[in-house]
Amino acid sequence: MGLLSAVVLLPLAPVRGVVWVADRLTEAADRELHDPAVIRAQLGALNRAFDDGDISEEQFEREEERLLDLLERRDRRVVVASAPPDVNRRYVEGETTEVAT
Repeated sequence: MGLLSAVVLLPLAPVRGVVWVADRLTEAADRELHDPAVIRAQLGALNRAFDDGDISEEQFEREEERLLDLLERRDRRVVVASAPPDVNRRYVEGETTEVAT
């Protein structure tokens, strides 16, 4: 980056800083949202709330399904991300099929 471009782009530095911070916050929130330990802790708290009678069976089932879906989607991301580059994985009706590219 030359001196001229640095001077011209200097007014954009605060914007780039804000964008960088927003990206870091988004990444942290995404990691926390899809962290299996956090999801399991939420499932445990949900079970305790149901056992204590704080929530109805309908609320319990709805929230449990949402949390289990999050956990399942996270597991799929890990499998796809760890696949070798020459393998394309497709999910059909809960089954994994591998297609060589």
